[in-house]
Amino acid sequence: MTYVVTENCIKCKYTDCVDVCPVDCFYEGPNFLVIHPDECIDCGLCEPECPADAIFSEDDLPKDQLAFVDLNAELAEVWPNISAQKEPLADADEWKGKPGKLDLLER
Repeated sequence: MTYVVTENCIKCKYTDCVDVCPVDCFYEGPNFLVIHPDECIDCGLCEPECPADAIFSEDDLPKDQLAFVDLNAELAEVWPNISAQKEPLADADEWKGKPGKLDLLER
């Protein structure tokens, strides 16, 4: 099992989760983070740290977010690793919690 970054991260990209990850399994795209499923050790430290509530255990993933399992795996293979906290996107607070952001994902 792994943890999965979901739609709530798109256009926010808070990195509080990255700072607590003991294995550096986060990867960074232009406006979204993903977790590499083969590197995640299922410690759960990242989930409560996410201000956007965008991280879920794969077992607890909402049904409308299931596509993010494959999306995290795919993008973790091409995006660079991130191992330290950075500033969120400038308008992150405006996008936090807004639904329907999948079409806004920048690859």
